[in-house]
Amino acid sequence: MKHSTLAILLSFLISVTLAASGCTGVQPSDTMTPSETTVPETPTVKPTVTPSHSVDEMVAFVRDAVAFANEQGKEAALEVFSDPNGSFTRGDLYIYAYDFNGTTLAHPFNPEKIGVNRLNETDVSGNLYIKDLRDVAENGSGFVYFYYIDPAQNMTVQPKLGYVERVDETWWLGSGIYGVEAPATV
Repeated sequence: MKHSTLAILLSFLISVTLAASGCTGVQPSDTMTPSETTVPETPTVKPTVTPSHSVDEMVAFVRDAVAFANEQGKEAALEVFSDPNGSFTRGDLYIYAYDFNGTTLAHPFNPEKIGVNRLNETDVSGNLYIKDLRDVAENGSGFVYFYYIDPAQNMTVQPKLGYVERVDETWWLGSGIYGVEAPATV
């Protein structure tokens, strides 16, 4: 009972935080109108996990990774980001890296995807999630809802809220938290 009450409270707090901060899909840039905001279709996968990290933790994690990349250089950073036991992998919270063409530069749980262009890859709801993430990163930073395999949950597909941030004009980083279902409408 105690765990279910905590899970409900946590879900409520995340929902209120996201709604209050306007994080209800792709974070629009100053130049986007509401009609240009991408919102995933109704999810086909319901969350079966409770987020193990907060939105603030995820954003700070990505910002730390961007700072690390700027300090250490691209090649050294990509090696660390691709290490499943590295300092930028914390259970189901991990850093992934892409160039602006949609090619995977680093991924700790899908090393076979490194060097693969995934721009036209869809999630289980048919969303072009890499393209959506890339489009947000082109504007600097922001959020996207999508569905992805959760390595901490036996590789099951879970709803995920991703946060991305541009490192420079050639590449961007992202991370995400599982179990955060996209709202039905914005």
